[in-house]
Amino acid sequence: MLQILIDNPLLLLFVVASIGYLVGSIKIGGSSLGVAAVLFTGLAIGAIDNRLQIPEILLLTGLAIFVYSLGLSSGPAFFESYKKNGLKDFFFIIAMLALSALIAIGLYLAFGFTPATITGIYCGSTTNTAALAGVIDLIGNSSSQAEINRLTQEIVIGYSFSYPMGVLGGMIAIVIMEKAMRINYKKEAESVKDEFQIGEDLTSATIEINNPTVNGKKLRDLLNQHNWSINFGRVYSNNEQTIVNWDTTFRKGDLVMVVGTRENIDAAAKVMGEEVHHLLSYDRSLFDVRRIFVSNTKLIGKTIASLNLHEKYDISITRIRRGDMDMLATSDTILELGDRIRFIAKRTDLNELSKLFGDSYAASSRINLFSFGLGIGLGVILGTFKINLTEDISFSLGYAGGPLIVGLILGALRKTGPINWTLPYSANVTLQQFGLILLLSSIGVRSGNALVESISMQGVWIFLASAVISLLTAISILLIGYKLLKRPFTFLMGMVANQPAILDFATDRSKNAIPSFGYTMIFPIALILKIVIAQLMFIVLT
Repeated sequence: MLQILIDNPLLLLFVVASIGYLVGSIKIGGSSLGVAAVLFTGLAIGAIDNRLQIPEILLLTGLAIFVYSLGLSSGPAFFESYKKNGLKDFFFIIAMLALSALIAIGLYLAFGFTPATITGIYCGSTTNTAALAGVIDLIGNSSSQAEINRLTQEIVIGYSFSYPMGVLGGMIAIVIMEKAMRINYKKEAESVKDEFQIGEDLTSATIEINNPTVNGKKLRDLLNQHNWSINFGRVYSNNEQTIVNWDTTFRKGDLVMVVGTRENIDAAAKVMGEEVHHLLSYDRSLFDVRRIFVSNTKLIGKTIASLNLHEKYDISITRIRRGDMDMLATSDTILELGDRIRFIAKRTDLNELSKLFGDSYAASSRINLFSFGLGIGLGVILGTFKINLTEDISFSLGYAGGPLIVGLILGALRKTGPINWTLPYSANVTLQQFGLILLLSSIGVRSGNALVESISMQGVWIFLASAVISLLTAISILLIGYKLLKRPFTFLMGMVANQPAILDFATDRSKNAIPSFGYTMIFPIALILKIVIAQLMFIVLT
């Protein structure tokens, strides 16, 4: 069996992925490792025999697909968040990266590690392979081949032993701090839903107008007067059912259907009258209700208001479902491929709207391989450019930084002329998962080989040093960010997630996508700064 895996790297890849995924689904104390278990399965299998190898091209392919897809989905929120909290988050990121470097230097002074070893520990505990590559490239300028080999071996040993703890440390810190600070993920998600697009717990209700102060008032006036985040559907007045619009005038005894969160519906009912059990949503004698898929690529990136639908159709758009998220539809809502829009309209109009929006599940799930391949290609090209800071210090963004930055930019742009850069929600989730499996399986097997080859007492000290760096840094980010900067804990979990496995772990615990916003916020900056810090650390200590 071992020889079969040695001779068939592709089989090895899927054995690691399948076993890891199975292990990751096992819950202990209500928690599981999730897809991160693929990494540790790879470490265990890779440690069996150094001939077990997964080609590097699969690792790089997985990395590029994962970060590019993540960038596309996070681009709009990334730039919006920087507009609101840019400088504060930016300086916080720099401070935390400096802290991790200072901790590493303190351990160097306390335990007598060599400069190359502590630099490798820093790279591994922050799970930054690009930083490791940058220092190895710097070492290549040494005077003799023997010296180059010695320093390279030391830094690789430091990196290999510390990398697993770099992943585990972030996970452990998240569990410790969420318990210590009694984080309620559901409550926190509700409080930051305006900052992060994570969906809402929407419901519908029927309100009977019986408040005299509302009698004779137009919807426009009521919305200007009250800060309600609800949508109106149909109104039943004088034995006639119509669609609510801005000029609808409410009369005592009218029944009006509303959609929103329970809190906002209750607030509106107090002003307008009272909620009743007669649900207009069940009455489809005149107006029908239908969810229509957005699969027409010509509509992608456009706002609902820009379509001028109300000029041609008597309709109401109450909500939009994007992936697993329900959102209230507003005039400023930007359409994305795969959105499911809930329309209330006459059946003849619904048929025309279906043609306009495409309404094809198959079409809304397809990947545009031209734009996807072009985007990743641009990211890879960007990642190959070498940036020289000084004669001794240079870096490139690599397969992680280049595709991520391009993905963020193109995700925010959504469209460039006829080219649609965005991916359907379902396709994006699948690509992220596929890329992550390739990445973690490859890293695990390769690191498992290195760990066995360098097992020694020194390895134990390296492992402990990396535990100190990763744990203290992660705990500091979560504690300072949450208590002093008042940033959401779920957002900070993403900032702690300097490795995709930690991000998946954080997302699994929070049950929402907020950690991915923190991850994309910190990753491009952290990637560059870690590369620079690692080379500076080696030069200064040497």
